[in-house]
Amino acid sequence: MTDQNESGAAVADGGLSAEAQHVIDEIEEKDVDFLRLQFTDILGTVKNVAVPATQAEKAFTDGIYFDGSSIEGFVRIQESDMRLKPDPETFAILPWRDGRSARLICDVINTTTGEPFEGDPRSVLKRTLERAEEMGYTVNVAPEPEFFLFEEDEEGRATTKTNDAGGYFDLAPKDLASDVRRDIIYGLEQMGFEIEASHHEVAEGQHEINFEYDDALTTADNVGTFRTVVRAIAAQHDLHATFMPKPIPKINGSGMHTHVSLFDEDGNNAFHDDDDEFNLSETAHAFLAGVLEHAPAITAVADPTVNSYKRLVPGYEAPVYVAWSDRNRSALIRKPAARVPAASRIELRSPDPSCNPYLAFAAIIHAGLEGIEKGLEAPDPVRENIYEFDEAKREEYGIDTLPANLGQAVAEFEDDEVIKEALGEHVSEKFIEAKTQEYDEFRIDVSQWELDRYLEKY
Repeated sequence: MTDQNESGAAVADGGLSAEAQHVIDEIEEKDVDFLRLQFTDILGTVKNVAVPATQAEKAFTDGIYFDGSSIEGFVRIQESDMRLKPDPETFAILPWRDGRSARLICDVINTTTGEPFEGDPRSVLKRTLERAEEMGYTVNVAPEPEFFLFEEDEEGRATTKTNDAGGYFDLAPKDLASDVRRDIIYGLEQMGFEIEASHHEVAEGQHEINFEYDDALTTADNVGTFRTVVRAIAAQHDLHATFMPKPIPKINGSGMHTHVSLFDEDGNNAFHDDDDEFNLSETAHAFLAGVLEHAPAITAVADPTVNSYKRLVPGYEAPVYVAWSDRNRSALIRKPAARVPAASRIELRSPDPSCNPYLAFAAIIHAGLEGIEKGLEAPDPVRENIYEFDEAKREEYGIDTLPANLGQAVAEFEDDEVIKEALGEHVSEKFIEAKTQEYDEFRIDVSQWELDRYLEKY
């Protein structure tokens, strides 16, 4: 017998929702013995508290308490108790654990107020999606995270030696990692992913696996899962998978191009318009304009490491120019061709896979919604190759450049009230603090490049 809770969701006998009861039944049916209750810190690192599967009911009804004082960007030592509230829709068996372990992604709850913790990145994205819902939209997102596979040394530590010499769309024997990608895909499919395609990327040792788009929250969950699965299965092949944006100089880095679209309450794509030259609606143009206007500040969140800016340089197919296009990939935002109206979307090409997907998606979506609310007008698309423009021509076209380093990006973030509002006061403060410290440490360090160039010369 089931009743309904205050939100209208079905609740089984014992106070469990029907969804939670289904998870508990599956745990028993599949003989799961451990649960990994996962969440992320503000830097996007997946954390977890492991509990025996016998604690599943308690996790769903009461939550699991943990000390949040040691988690990056969470709370101070004197207010450290936090509670994990599992989302039953995220239950999945971990395929590399012989089926005996499973995971649940959790929301972090403030034990004092009983409300979602303002520093929880998942809650940050939920707040943005609530804003979209109030405006009559749901948000779909499809990212394209790229990664490198490197060999390990005798002690199992990562090197930067690739295990293949393949290039874009190459086949074996040049692409020696096709079997690894196959096993990764099997693992992802076992965790509920719908895989669209996989291929070798441009650089040696670089790969891409594309999975089906979904609502923004599910997709952000999936990015964290994707990174975990890729690393775990690569390790089974004695390889190290990294989502570091630019692990090898002078070759292409890894991006995470992010496709976004809005759907209205009737299920129609709010970005599509048959009568527009580019098949984009006024809503899409305004959303696009909002993202362009706040692109410098978004960059701090979507490209959050010192290393990110080694990728964002001209000449390696990474976008650095604040413009949009329906034809070429040199602009920051591209309007991909769409076979059907439901597929109309925009593609932001700057994010990289080191970002926290919850925060990056929140910043992008919030900026776009701001553009819609203010009725911003997008500039004309740039159909020429911006990489071939000199500075004078870029000025003629009114094309700005993204921040050149993490320090500049953080400064842009600090000055942008809209993007800080997207992340909230707590996360914004902690993010600025963490990234300022990271950039300061980088500035005072002496690199091997400097030693090689100057030590004997001067």
